Amino acid sequence: MDRETVERVARTAHIRLTEEELERYSGDLGDILGYFELLDEAPNCDSYGIDPIGVADVTRDDEPRMTIDADRLLRDMNTYERYVRGPRLS
Repeated sequence: MDRETVERVARTAHIRLTEEELERYSGDLGDILGYFELLDEAPNCDSYGIDPIGVADVTRDDEPRMTIDADRLLRDMNTYERYVRGPRLS
């Protein structure tokens, strides 16, 4: 990337760069753009997304059921009219 472009971008972003930083960043940004050009040369593959192995959600229908007898469960708890009582909040 040329020095003038780096200077214009820095000015637009309200960043003051020294002469040394302008030279260094123009080289660094040129390298980065070169890496993106390399990625452009990679072959396209439309059949796969990010993950080549398809993942599908496997869900089941929720069926409410009681697997534990409620009376047995509430037997040893502190209850009031079959509601579980917790500690008093102050």
